[in-house]
Amino acid sequence: MQITTTFRHIEPSEALKAYAEEKLERVRKYIDEPITAQVFLGVEKIRHSADVTITAKGITIKASEETSDMYAAIDMVLDKIERQLQRYKDRLKEHKPASDNAGQLFMKSVVEAEGIETRSEPVIIKSSTFSSKPMSVDEAVMQMDLLHKDFLVFTNGGNDAINVIYRRKDGNFGLIEPDRV
Repeated sequence: MQITTTFRHIEPSEALKAYAEEKLERVRKYIDEPITAQVFLGVEKIRHSADVTITAKGITIKASEETSDMYAAIDMVLDKIERQLQRYKDRLKEHKPASDNAGQLFMKSVVEAEGIETRSEPVIIKSSTFSSKPMSVDEAVMQMDLLHKDFLVFTNGGNDAINVIYRRKDGNFGLIEPDRV
C-alpha cells in the first residue's frame, strides 16, 4: 500500500502519520492491491480535519471528518471509509462482475469555474484524468454513490458505448446513451 500524508496548517508529526498508516491497514481486507491512499490532516482554528482518498483497481473512495481532536478525526474518517468499502464489497457480491479483459479507458471530468470575474467566457479550471474499466449500469450507479457524485461518465460494458448516469431531483437515476445510427 502506498500512503501519502499531507499536513495543512499543522506541524508534521511522525506519531500522527504512523497512527494514520496503522489505521489504513484495515482496508486491505476489503480491496486488492495495488492501493494508493492520500491522507490530508489539517487544523483550522480549533477544528481538526482528516480527509482520506483511496484508489485501487477501478474504485475511488473519499471521506472527510472534522472534530476537536486529530486522533478522533482519523478514527472517524477511517470508520467511514471502512463502511463504504464494506458496502461496496457487499454490492459486488450481489452483482455479476464485468469482464476484466477489456483495456483501461480514460474519463475526464471538468469542474466548473467559480468566481472568475476577469474573463467573460467560461474557462476550464481543473481537468482530471483517471483510468476506468468498462462497467454495467448497476456498477456505475454503485461507483457514483461511493464517490458522492451527481453524475458519472462511463463506458458501458455491454455495448462499449460511452454513457452518462445522473441523479435526478426526485432521487431516481437517469441514463444517457448515444443513439447508434
